[in-house]
Amino acid sequence: MRGVTEDVRPDQSPLLDELMPWSVAPLRFGRSWIVAPDARTLRARWDRLVSAGGAEREALFRPSRARTPASAVGALPGQRTGTTRFAREAGPCPEPVRVAHGPFDEQWLLPDHRLIDTARPELWRVAGEPQLFVVEQGYVPGAAGPALLVTAALPEGRSPAGRPGRIRPLFRRPGGREPNLAPGLLDFLGERYGREVDAREWLAWTVAAALPSPAGCRVPLPGDSEAWAAGVALGRELADVQLRGALTGTRPRLPGGRRPYVRAAVPARPTTMTYDSEDEALVLDGGRISPVPAEAWEYRVGGVRVLERWFAQRTAPAEPGSLEAIGPAAWPQGWTSELLDLVTVLALLGAREPERAALTAGGLGRADLVAAGVLPAPSWSRRPASVLDHREEGPEGQFMLL
Repeated sequence: MRGVTEDVRPDQSPLLDELMPWSVAPLRFGRSWIVAPDARTLRARWDRLVSAGGAEREALFRPSRARTPASAVGALPGQRTGTTRFAREAGPCPEPVRVAHGPFDEQWLLPDHRLIDTARPELWRVAGEPQLFVVEQGYVPGAAGPALLVTAALPEGRSPAGRPGRIRPLFRRPGGREPNLAPGLLDFLGERYGREVDAREWLAWTVAAALPSPAGCRVPLPGDSEAWAAGVALGRELADVQLRGALTGTRPRLPGGRRPYVRAAVPARPTTMTYDSEDEALVLDGGRISPVPAEAWEYRVGGVRVLERWFAQRTAPAEPGSLEAIGPAAWPQGWTSELLDLVTVLALLGAREPERAALTAGGLGRADLVAAGVLPAPSWSRRPASVLDHREEGPEGQFMLL
């Protein structure tokens, strides 16, 4: 599958940072109670908070240097939330939105700028169909796992091992306009491979071929069109699995008619998750789910096992009396359905790792892109695109023209 004209060392391959110049640091929520695996929990927490007053409200809020109940901030782009100081807030809960709270873990967030320490409004301005976000994982020496992930939901962007990552929108403007790529890159690749290359084809190759490195994610580029086409085909399948079938309209399924299902009901409050390799079963206390291929159990991002992290996000104890302690009284059926889907996704991705590894050799190096005038990318491409016609509500109901 490699099909390259010559080998190029990984450290000669261009960095993703050069090829997708505009990137944003991870969001910083500042308080964990504003995100939850289910929207009902967030509404209950909001109601508890706005029913409190004075010192109790401030204590529940969990003030930080960036946000207190007295902070004056504008609404997030695209969100209709209050902009009065939260100390005076008495209205209904804003509609929670889906966010990627970690690798393969979509949860719900209260999209209220008054509650989020660092929300990265520039990302909210370009979110929505057909935008996709590339989440570059922080480098962890010797750790197993992909160098980047793809999500349609707005990503928090933090790596599970605690290392900083970067968020790279595929498009610089709403509506899928202006690819976030070094100017001239798509034309260069199209001429090299004798075919039109668009932003989504580029993304597919990157999903399949990206490599972690101490300097950041690198993207080896093949020297011939056959290798490019094979990598793009693989990358499209991998991206579609990560996006739960959003590209093809078909939910991911394990081959051969295999399908994980519940053999024994998950208890009301499971506290442990283990794996029975002989029976290919995921064991949640007395609950049992199978078949769970070993590739799903062993799948890691940043060296952290995805299934264990997903489970911990839903079962970790919270401080009594805090807003974080408000949650479902028992394990919801919806979580079990999400877990079954996650097992399928991880199993499919893990089974394709040998194919993905075969794409790591390259035929084009950074020097080829420099010679073609593609690199270095101009400084303007590293900044958000202007949105001079975009009106947003500022603090205390005032409007801002950006």
